[in-house]
Amino acid sequence: MKKHLNDFKDFAFKGNVLDLAVGVIIGGAFGKIVSSLVNDLLMPILTILTGSVSFQDLKVILKAATETDTEVAILYGNFIQATIDFIIIALSIYFIVKFISGLKKKEEVVEVKSEPVEDSLSVLKEIRDSLKK
Repeated sequence: MKKHLNDFKDFAFKGNVLDLAVGVIIGGAFGKIVSSLVNDLLMPILTILTGSVSFQDLKVILKAATETDTEVAILYGNFIQATIDFIIIALSIYFIVKFISGLKKKEEVVEVKSEPVEDSLSVLKEIRDSLKK
């Protein structure tokens, strides 16, 4: 039992698992920000441009509501809104990753130590002399 507990501790507290947990938490918060951006800023503008009341109101009614039954409808407006959310999140993540990759490229500049020219020339001369023999 103690071995399993130690194995779990090693797994749970590895850097990758903690990084993943932080990423999920930040991703959840980022998703809320993007949803607010879409719902509160972009969708009203798109609603005005399309002349519709709201994307969430767009639906195809399959069965109208009665006194005893609820309405059955395909809510394609919600799908459009979720698709716009996804596209904005995907674009945001793309630009963030591209920005971070650009920073990493700058960090990865490696100093190349060149050998003095005289050492290279002397080695080449030794090779030439040994080939002559």
